[in-house]
Amino acid sequence: MIVPVGTLDDAPLSAALRELSLSLKLAEARRVAQLLGRDPTDTELTLFDAMWSEHCSYKSSRAVLKRFLPTEAGNVILGPGEDAGIVELAEIDGVRWALVLGHESHNHPSQVMPVEGAATGIGGIVRDIYCMGAEVIATLDPLRFGDPAGSNGERSLEIAREVMEGIALYGNALGIPNLGGDVVFDACFDDNCLVNVVALGLVRADHIVRSRVPEQARREPYDFILVGKATDWSGMGGAAFASADLDLAAAQENKGSVQVADPFLKRVLALANAAMLELARRNDAPIGFKDLGAGGIACVSSELAAAGEVGIELDLSLANLAEPALPSRVAACSETQERFGLAVPARITDQLLRLYNQTYDLPGISEGAGARRVGRILVPSAGEVPRYRMVRGGEVVVDAPIHTIVDGIRYERDSRDGTPARSPTPLRTQGRDLGEDLVALLASPHLCSRRALFQHYDSEVQGRTVLRPGEADAGVLAPLPGAAVGVAVSCDGNPRIARVDPYLGGACAVIEAARNVACVGGVPAAITDCLNYGNPEVPEVFHTFVAGVRGIGDACRGLGRMDAPGEPLPVVSGNVSFYNQSAHGAAIDPSPIVCCVGIVPDIARCRSLTLKAAGDGLYRLGAFAPQLGGSLYARWIEASWVGDVPPPDYAAIRAEIATVLDALRDRLAVAVHDVSEGGTLAALAEMALGPESRGRLGAHVDLAPFAGTAGAGAAAFGEAGAFLVEVQAAGTAAFERLAAQHGAQCAHLGEVVAQPQLHVDGLGGPPLRVPLARLAQARERTMPRLLARGVLA
Repeated sequence: MIVPVGTLDDAPLSAALRELSLSLKLAEARRVAQLLGRDPTDTELTLFDAMWSEHCSYKSSRAVLKRFLPTEAGNVILGPGEDAGIVELAEIDGVRWALVLGHESHNHPSQVMPVEGAATGIGGIVRDIYCMGAEVIATLDPLRFGDPAGSNGERSLEIAREVMEGIALYGNALGIPNLGGDVVFDACFDDNCLVNVVALGLVRADHIVRSRVPEQARREPYDFILVGKATDWSGMGGAAFASADLDLAAAQENKGSVQVADPFLKRVLALANAAMLELARRNDAPIGFKDLGAGGIACVSSELAAAGEVGIELDLSLANLAEPALPSRVAACSETQERFGLAVPARITDQLLRLYNQTYDLPGISEGAGARRVGRILVPSAGEVPRYRMVRGGEVVVDAPIHTIVDGIRYERDSRDGTPARSPTPLRTQGRDLGEDLVALLASPHLCSRRALFQHYDSEVQGRTVLRPGEADAGVLAPLPGAAVGVAVSCDGNPRIARVDPYLGGACAVIEAARNVACVGGVPAAITDCLNYGNPEVPEVFHTFVAGVRGIGDACRGLGRMDAPGEPLPVVSGNVSFYNQSAHGAAIDPSPIVCCVGIVPDIARCRSLTLKAAGDGLYRLGAFAPQLGGSLYARWIEASWVGDVPPPDYAAIRAEIATVLDALRDRLAVAVHDVSEGGTLAALAEMALGPESRGRLGAHVDLAPFAGTAGAGAAAFGEAGAFLVEVQAAGTAAFERLAAQHGAQCAHLGEVVAQPQLHVDGLGGPPLRVPLARLAQARERTMPRLLARGVLA
């Protein structure tokens, strides 16, 4: 069907776009007609709607990302631009191994259909890793939900429970360990939850597959093969849905924009794909491999071809469709899950079809599933523009220059600083009972134990897990059997900091993620980021985005690679999620979420955060700063107060990380925990309690030097970044010398004691004494209550 864009006035054109459920703006629809030199078909408009969405085109963010983020370093094999990034891991017995890192969001779908949205989020990121030729070895899930005690509390808790169910059902069925993530509850997420997902893969460097048509296609015929579930209506318009303010009422009426997962088909596909990759290697047949995510068949085929600087022609009548009468625009652009696109030499096409359809019997596992040859690669002649053609039954439904589709459009958005003014008076902390404050904070949704959540995820499947979620600040895997090398991974992002200072919100996410992998002996190697913000068309929102990206970039350069001085900590993959804003204008707080991956030279040196032995020394490694801006404590006692966030000193942080890494290597440090949300007292309580709140060792510390300059509240709960380190009693002098050698500020706080309590001096008044049993009860009671009414109870 031709849409007469060129002759329609604004009102009828708007009506035509609404009838097709498209999000293209009027000017964009007219731009499509201008570029094509004619009125587009409804399939072409639908294709451009998906490919020009923020989700696919990065039309508001691409220039900002390119300007600020460092993406190159000596350990980077593949940076941003493909389905996932790849960095060096290690060379073992002459084989060069690499890590594949992917980071995505599935926010809007998870707000509307939480189980399906979260499950398909896991499914999508896992497919990205598979498509690089890798085995998926872990997932993580940073989550953000509304305020359980707010006016929308019950709905927020329902979404939280169902998101966790979706993650557990899908990830556990695939047999991939969940290594953690983090969970934040805040009223700013009442209308827009955030479901970010991270996946890690392991691949031999000589087995890496690219998300593009190979150069070999210029020398021999190549086919395009569609593999997986039969295409249906599910997920139709998902990319555009994720690229507009969330109108919940309209979304509820059109739940078809949320994909439907099938983890058991995915499991078979994973096995079949591994066999396919081996078959291609045996036949010396370079392939292009990409998952069908946003934009469906049309998106994956155009991106594969454009990346290879070639054209492509597809015939939708050859595709496996769930309904023969499926409209062409749906067949082309629906985001039906569990599908892949392959660009392969025509000489192995028949072998691959037999592999999927007969050996692995995809049609027998899911109705309509299978592998089909649906197109061929078109190699342009010299000077010819690569084209994208799609036909169905002899009718041409798409015909456009391929780079017109994939390069999209770009916007220079207005930016205006709208960050809140600082409060005129200091935070009122005098006279508070700090022991009771500690108990209350540990019982809050912000610091309570996540054990009731983690226990629904399988963290030990595959037999590679060294440290499970909650046991340390980062999860740890031993990816290569028999090898000492390990992988540490952690996700972080604090919207309370970003709310007050969007620049430091980005920078601090990098710093804390890097600190966390260092806590288990991981040398920070690379990061991924997922940048969750409101409507970029709002200048104040776009300002926070630019500031956050700039903060991430500055932190990556400021920290750098510990094992390669002068090189930045590279950003190798990521995602931008805009329009996390309800239709009535309520945007989330800026929420950059960073995942850091670290290389652990020897997993035998990894330690949990739990206190180990009475008599050991306790140290704070890192300078103290009195600012309480962005802290959980400030938010807890006076939510409207706005103050400065402690600024980072990158040279000092590098020195602290180097000290921790060497102390773990030399077996001086036996437990390390970073000081972050809740400050020094919360970190100390978490070390004493351990992951299951069964700790039996307490601590006796003196915080007088810090309280004397900043006040008791800041000394106890200030969140200036640092490490708490338990040092073997016989090694305290050596640890102090090590810190001095690196130039790290080191303060002896006290020691581990046999009495199960926190004994804190120096906070004014009588010593603070809080039994561990009371802290454990407070910390463990909250999450089970939050989950009690759901299927995870």
